[in-house]
Order: sequence, then C-alpha cells, then structure tokens
Amino acid sequence: MTLSEVRNAVAYQKICILIPTYNNEKTLKRVIDGVLDYTGNIIAVNDGSTDSTAHILAQYPDITVISLLENKGKGNGLKIGFRKAKELGYHYAITIDSDGQHYPDDIPVFVEALLHEKEDVLLIGNRNMSQDGIPKKSSFGNRFSNFWFWFETGIKLEDTQSGYRLYPLLKIPKKYFTPKFEFEIEIIVRTAWRHVPVKNVPIKVLYDPAERVSHFRPFKDFTRISILNTILVTITLLYIIPRNFVNNFKKKSFKRFIKEDVLESDGSNRTKAFSVALGVFIGFSPFWGFHTLLVISLSVLFKLNKVLAFVASNVSLPPFIPFIIAACLFLGSPFVHGDSNILSSELNFELIKNNLLQYVIGSAILATSMSAFCGIATFLFLSKLNPENN
Repeated sequence: MTLSEVRNAVAYQKICILIPTYNNEKTLKRVIDGVLDYTGNIIAVNDGSTDSTAHILAQYPDITVISLLENKGKGNGLKIGFRKAKELGYHYAITIDSDGQHYPDDIPVFVEALLHEKEDVLLIGNRNMSQDGIPKKSSFGNRFSNFWFWFETGIKLEDTQSGYRLYPLLKIPKKYFTPKFEFEIEIIVRTAWRHVPVKNVPIKVLYDPAERVSHFRPFKDFTRISILNTILVTITLLYIIPRNFVNNFKKKSFKRFIKEDVLESDGSNRTKAFSVALGVFIGFSPFWGFHTLLVISLSVLFKLNKVLAFVASNVSLPPFIPFIIAACLFLGSPFVHGDSNILSSELNFELIKNNLLQYVIGSAILATSMSAFCGIATFLFLSKLNPENN
C-alpha cells in the first residue's frame, strides 16, 4: 500500500493509534514521529511517568494526550485509552509500545490485513521470537502464553504477547478485571470467547538494551499471569466449552453434527475412537461434578478430539444416573460381602455412601467395559464410512 492509501484507509476505517507510555523518554519521540507519517489519529496515555515524558508529549499539541497522576499499570492505561477512543468515534485502535521495539512502518501491515477481512478481527503482531537477539526469557514466556491461549480458546498463534495489536473497539469486552501486563492476555482470551477471530500478522521487532526500558517484573508479573491463566482455564472447562458445544449443537441437525464434528473433524479414526472411549470412561466413573474438567483436560493431554470426548462423557446426564447407580451396585456386589438384595432399596446417593466400596468397584467395571465397547464400536463404524482415515 502507498502512503496515501494507508492514510485514506486509516481515516475510512476509523482507526486510531494508541500509545501507552511510562518513563520511555529515550524512544517516545521517535515512536510518535514514526506514527505521524501515517496518521495524526494518536492517543497517548502518560501512565504517571516521572521522567521527561510530559515535556515530550507537550510538543505535539495536535494529538490526544491523557495524563495519569499515578502509574497503575499498562492494562489500566490501555483500558482508559480504549474508552477515550470510543468516545472520539474510532472503531479500531492499533496499540504500539513506546519503548522502541515496534516499528511504526508496520502500521500498513495491520491496515492491509484488516481490509482483507470480511468481519471484525483482533490482530496481534508476530515478532518471530526465534530470530537472533530475542531474549530467551521472552521467547519462553511467549511459548508459555501461546499454549495457554490455545487451551483456553482453541486458537493456535505464534505470538500472543506482542503489544503491537489492532483491536476492534466495538467487539472487545466493556469491563475487565486485571490492571497490569496480564490485561493483554485477558482481553484476547475474552474477545476470542465472544467469537471474534484472533490472528497474527508479521511484524519486525527491535530489542536494543541501550534504549529499551522494560517494566515487566519477572516474579510478580509472572505470578499474576499464572493466576489469571488458572482462572481462565477453569472458566474454559466449566463454562466456555460446554456453552460452545450446546450452542453449536442447537444450530445443527444430528446428521450435520455427525458429518462436521465426527467425520470431518481432525484426527484419525483411531484417535476419534479413543476420544469416545475416554469420554464414556469418565462419564461412567464416580467423579460427579468433575466430568467436564477431567475429560477436557485429558483430551488435551493425550491430543484427542475434545468435542467427541465431551459428547461421550454425557452418558451420565441426570436421567441416566439411577440406571448407572443400579448397574454399578449390581456389578460390584459379587466382590463385596454384604446385602445381596441391595438393589431392592431406593436408589439414591445415601445408598452409595453406605455401600461405597461396592459402588466404586462396580463403576470401575462398568466404565472400563462400556469404554472398550463404545471405543471399538466407534472405530468399526468410522472405518466402514471412511476406511482411508485409519
């Protein structure tokens, strides 16, 4: 794209450039001057800087400057910037760090990628963390973040930590719960949960130890990020995945579900059969309240089909529970000395408590046998329909 095409696209798409800054006096002016080559739609958030940042920003009377009296973290600065951008009528905000690691001449990369999209999208700059000069701790942290983002959203990205991003202001959440570096994880995960595509675009990066000032505190911030990911994973397992499954199932007929989520899903017939076997095993096992957590976690661990495993685990839906209890007690009775007529009693959880060992043994037998049967039946069924996928 030519410079004039970029300028016109930025104006037409209502894009602003958001620059959060804290004590980056060495690089801030260079970043702003570089951005001004493409647009004057700049919002700078001075997050309580104690250096000459305020003096530098005063040299640019035509840009919007928000000055905070106290440093409260990058996340807080971004939230305030997003709110101001929406007040000014912008639909998108490209965030660029003020520490000099991002090149303003990559702005056309984001603009062109947005123009090729048919719907709103959140774009994250891919810094190619394998190149020379990238600190090892940054590369490790990025891989760590990529894994958990994939676990929480199902989206595979090469870079989830870059601060160089394009946000669809009308589609991101309105309220947030984190104020510092972990905010950039929270916002992309929760935006993805809203079914907004999250994608990488290639960008350049500069790590100059002589100029770059990093405010990342390894122990404190890594701990905060770990706590956030723990919360997000829990929400993913207990709410997001079941919600998505129910919503998708409502939109599809049974025939379409079999075609798209079973026959055309990723994985060989053997993998799909193991997925069903795992789901059935967990569903018949005595882990009431933890079935979803276990089946999704184990599916990820063993690289199985999460959808099939989750569906199969629902053999323990409430209408089937009395029959499962009865079968478990019946199968466990030969291995435990006790009342052989136990099934003549009312079937409830009090009965299980009083005959716990019998129930546990029976549930192990039932879960194992039904898991093997359903796994083999699934494999034979899929092999008949699609033998080339074995």
